[in-house]
Amino acid sequence: MGEVAVIIKIMPKSPDVDLEALKVSIKEKLPGTQDMVVEPIGFGLSSLKVAIVVPDAEGTTEEAEATLRGLEGVESAEIVSVTLT
Repeated sequence: MGEVAVIIKIMPKSPDVDLEALKVSIKEKLPGTQDMVVEPIGFGLSSLKVAIVVPDAEGTTEEAEATLRGLEGVESAEIVSVTLT
């Protein structure tokens, strides 16, 4: 089995969520994190797009998504794309 690159869009609960602190939490919980980009949404709210590499095994992408949803300050986490590396 190989690996897959997953891009997940993370929406914070409010514009007051510290995205830099959230980035640190993400790197601690998901060691396969490759890149994180802040995307402005509007009215002071921004999302994070996170690129991670996980093993190509059943359930690993959903596991990563669930881990991100469990972080403090995260409203939602949605897989945007998955591709083989």
